[in-house]
Amino acid sequence: MKQISLIFLVTFYLLAGFNHFRDPEFYYPLIPPHLPFPKLINILSGVFEMALAILIIPKKTRNTAVYSLIVLLILFIPSHVYFILIGSCIPEGLCVPPWIGWMRLLIIHPLLLWWLWSHRQRSSHTTRLASG
Repeated sequence: MKQISLIFLVTFYLLAGFNHFRDPEFYYPLIPPHLPFPKLINILSGVFEMALAILIIPKKTRNTAVYSLIVLLILFIPSHVYFILIGSCIPEGLCVPPWIGWMRLLIIHPLLLWWLWSHRQRSSHTTRLASG
């Protein structure tokens, strides 16, 4: 089951990162206007998501990738908050009921963080302590 989850995790972040290049116009309005260089932010987000997804695969780089993606998700929080503040609706773009914006921030985002956290490599010492 853990391997299937890992495959889905890698696929999820590869596709999420790729989508920043396939449909950049979707992301630009989601970047808060006080942040400079929205096009660069979008490109870097896509690059980091795809690169870190690949780095999750080898056990040797998994922790670095997992912790880096966790940081990246934390850096995305201002975007979620901004989306809520503008009423969860971007004219000519993504427009959903406000409760969906809140659900993304308060439920889906923490679930994504937990999903990443669950795939970190624990040291053998930590594993032995946890089991017993």
